[in-house]
Amino acid sequence: FYRAPEPGAPPFVAVGDLVRPGQPIAIVEAMKLMNEVTAERAGRVVAVLVEDGQPVEYDQPLVELDPA
Repeated sequence: FYRAPEPGAPPFVAVGDLVRPGQPIAIVEAMKLMNEVTAERAGRVVAVLVEDGQPVEYDQPLVELDPA
């Protein structure tokens, strides 16, 4: 799980940000492929549930959104 598009770059989203459907929110690496994760719905980021660089599991929540 990566919060930014490259090392040293600002994160895609931070707590308090408004997101819209389809907006990139993170990158997940799977089998050496970088897969962009996008927001499924609009809302305000309440929490980022995974630390940058940590492994994640299939269907694991990554970001908590409050509907906007």
